[in-house]
Amino acid sequence: MATHLFREAKRIGLMGRDSVWIVTDSITSVLDSGDPSFVTSMEGAIGTRAYYSEETSSFMDFKAQFREFMKSDYPEEDHLVPGVDALRAYDSVKAISQAVTRLGSDEKTNSETLLKEILSSDFRGLSGDVKFRDGSLLDSSYLKIINIVGKSYKELGFWTSEHGFLKNDSRVDNSTPSMKKLDSVVNWPGDLTRDPKGWTMPSDAKRLRIGVPGATGFQKFLKVETVEDNVEYSGFCIDVFYEVRNILEKSYPMPYDFIPFHGSYDELVMNLTELGNETFDAVVGDITILANRSKYVEFTQPFAESGLSMMVQYKHEPSKAWLFLKPFSPQMWLATFTILFYTMFIVWCFERKSNPEFKGPFKDQLSMALWFTFSTMFFAHREKVYSNFTKMVVVVWLFVVLVLTSSYTASLSSMLTVERLEPRVKDIDTIKKTNATVGCDGDSFVKDYLRKVLGLEHIKTIGNQTDYPYEFDGGNIAASFLELPYQKVFMEEYCNQYTTVGPTYRFGGLGFAFQKGSPIARDASEAILTISENGVLKSLERKWFPSSKNCSASTNMDSLTIESFWGIYLISGVTSTVCLIIFIAKVIVLRLNQGHNQRNQVSRDNPAEGGSWRKAIALVKYIHNNNSRISPVRRTPSFYRGEEMGSSRWELVSPSEALDHGIEQPEIRVPEQSSRPPEIQIPIPNLDSIVNHEN
Repeated sequence: MATHLFREAKRIGLMGRDSVWIVTDSITSVLDSGDPSFVTSMEGAIGTRAYYSEETSSFMDFKAQFREFMKSDYPEEDHLVPGVDALRAYDSVKAISQAVTRLGSDEKTNSETLLKEILSSDFRGLSGDVKFRDGSLLDSSYLKIINIVGKSYKELGFWTSEHGFLKNDSRVDNSTPSMKKLDSVVNWPGDLTRDPKGWTMPSDAKRLRIGVPGATGFQKFLKVETVEDNVEYSGFCIDVFYEVRNILEKSYPMPYDFIPFHGSYDELVMNLTELGNETFDAVVGDITILANRSKYVEFTQPFAESGLSMMVQYKHEPSKAWLFLKPFSPQMWLATFTILFYTMFIVWCFERKSNPEFKGPFKDQLSMALWFTFSTMFFAHREKVYSNFTKMVVVVWLFVVLVLTSSYTASLSSMLTVERLEPRVKDIDTIKKTNATVGCDGDSFVKDYLRKVLGLEHIKTIGNQTDYPYEFDGGNIAASFLELPYQKVFMEEYCNQYTTVGPTYRFGGLGFAFQKGSPIARDASEAILTISENGVLKSLERKWFPSSKNCSASTNMDSLTIESFWGIYLISGVTSTVCLIIFIAKVIVLRLNQGHNQRNQVSRDNPAEGGSWRKAIALVKYIHNNNSRISPVRRTPSFYRGEEMGSSRWELVSPSEALDHGIEQPEIRVPEQSSRPPEIQIPIPNLDSIVNHEN
């Protein structure tokens, strides 16, 4: 059977270069007694056979007897060395003989007891240790490694289950897990001087058939053109293949032929499999590594990243008349004006009684408060404030104004000096809601991915890179989905007109494909890693995809949002609210105390109409005696406050403190160049709550 097997293998080319055959003991055991033509048919094969020592005295005696019997019975036989089968036959007879001897003349002996006694044998025979377990002979722990050369074989070394490969059976310290350290050189099929691949490698007689996409949308990656009846191949992928081939040819020759293929990428890849009749041995091009393709073919390491993202057109802004509103988002503008009017209201509440600038009709008071608050945004306010509460509120508001104006100025300056570009479509959800049409490469897997994974329905295939601008300008597509390498090439040329939005869906990258199990795929992967580490791959990228110098001035800037400033708004609002609450609480408490004191005063005194005039005259005399302190212009005086109603002790207070205690401001008019006492207008209905000065 082995004779027919190797004859057929040789006929179909499986015994040639890069073929590896490993034969086991069932075949190597008959090499000593087999036909020389049978041994020759296995030339180059590696075999394992049971190890037995040929230097023991028992073996030497058996060998001498064996040669005598063979010469007498088979004089025409040339090979008179006993093989392992002869040794095992001898050990078998010896095991039976020893079993019968042990049983002796026992009358109860039968076939079962004899078999049991044979299986209990445990001795060292000519073929090795003879020992049984569960009715089977234990395998030898030592194997001899042989290599068939010509009509015979040579011994390469030994192998043990404990130590691995050995150069000889006595040097256990020289053991190794690899055959490469054995002294003898293996004679591989076809006289190969390197390790075989176990695969039919390309040769001049059988060149490597490489399939190449016949037409691509982005010709910087791969371009196939016919020049004077010759097909020429160029592009980034072709240059990468050339660099990989140069590295592989240092180990073995790799003659090849490019064959253009006109069809989809999936069909091209399937031509590496049995389903495609194995038309090609490899595929070179911008092939995306996908899980469903990896089931049928062997991919190399990726030489370029791969992914899918959405590309949309920029919106054209015909006018910049309203650009000054862009630095802040609508929510930001609303929040700013809200805190502005709230601060205005707080200032008006605190200043309307004590500050003369805020006097007058109600509308004048509000306009003054609005003007004051708005002018603080430009630090142009000149009005003084009297209330301590107002000062606290204004300090916090000025800090808010400083932050807002700085941020607004910086954002507006960027928008005016840098071209501002905004996409027409924000995300893929907009495409789904509007049922807009999207474009993609017609020969790639992208169309199925958009339909099955992303759930898009209206998809238009676009055959060439130059067709995308026409489709966008004509309104035929709202967005396009391109793989990252193609998108990079496209954006280098049209960076000022298009941009990418949304997430990037990652894939395995771009790589070369080989038939399943091909060792060239592994070697090509190592070569790709080599050119990636030594910078060759990067130089090829710069050669085919140079950076554009026209894209540095374009950017997409977003408006400032409330999320970045709600903290300072919160601080300003809380400060104003707390001050307002404290002010209202003090006014309420003061009003309650004044009402209580007034009722006590009425019950204690019998007020007359002249009492008020008496106290007013006393105040006028006091001011007149201190006339040197009062300038002949209008001036805000200090007020007098009694510690409690009916007390004769009074003290000077400031206008702001009077306001805090609910006391309205009197007006004093001092005529210029006149000896008349100053006129006093006291807008308080009860003078007793103001003046009671005895001195």
